[in-house]
Amino acid sequence: MSAQIEDFRALTEAHLAAMLPKVDGRARTLEDAMRYTLSAPGKRLRPVLLLLSCDFLGGDVSEALPFACAIEYVHTYSLIHDDLPAMDDDDLRRGVPTNHKVFGEGIAILAGDGLLSAAFERIAEDLAESLGDPERLRRHIRAGARIAAACGCRGMVAGQIADMEAEGQTVSVELLDFIHRNKTAALFRAAAAAGACLAGASEDAVSWLSLYGESLGLAFQIMDDLLDAEGDAAEMGKAAGMDAKLRKATWPALYGADASREQVRALTARAKDALLECPGNDGARESLLELAQSLEKRIK
Repeated sequence: MSAQIEDFRALTEAHLAAMLPKVDGRARTLEDAMRYTLSAPGKRLRPVLLLLSCDFLGGDVSEALPFACAIEYVHTYSLIHDDLPAMDDDDLRRGVPTNHKVFGEGIAILAGDGLLSAAFERIAEDLAESLGDPERLRRHIRAGARIAAACGCRGMVAGQIADMEAEGQTVSVELLDFIHRNKTAALFRAAAAAGACLAGASEDAVSWLSLYGESLGLAFQIMDDLLDAEGDAAEMGKAAGMDAKLRKATWPALYGADASREQVRALTARAKDALLECPGNDGARESLLELAQSLEKRIK
């Protein structure tokens, strides 16, 4: 990975815990459970994508950092809830036992709730700090709105419920596309768009970055499904073969491994094309291109 990607990943790691709201000592177990999954080794793709998008369009990365941490809180909450017995029932995540295996189901649910609310508490605090600067406030409201829409009933949660209801069913390509666009790609799209908004980008630039992020997210989901079917737990940091066990609606299940690889390549090409259409910082552009290429390389 480029030095810039690694630098932004390290920057995110350095601030994730520090930007969490303080938890009363009488709720110490909640804090422990939140930090347990948050501190497990992760790729931090979404916050890195947000920071790269902001830098690409000439924004201040330090200004974007609270939003980068917030989007990782949202993602981590979703992992905790996805792993619960009522959903995907996974025992391993990021190479360590899942949250509910360590703390129990009730505390795991509350840890996810705590991380989701922490994301928007952090964004709200940032907006309050921006009240004296109307232009900064406008940029930050645009970014916060993108993240909020992507993680709720018009984004990730909608995709998750469609995903659950599709288990064991024969689904159309339209429904599979809806699941992937919302369950996974929505947060990628929001990360790229929020970074662009924080940089004060035009609507055209936000649209190009949104297309890049969505294409990246769709490619990531298909690649993840391929690895689940063909990979091993050591590589993924979680159990393999869960999609088949739960009879999930996936590209490999519907179209086979070869067609899935071709779709990842096509989506990666679309992400690159969108990025090349958008004027911006060439250094950050190279890092964004490399981020897309890194996903494609994993399925070869």
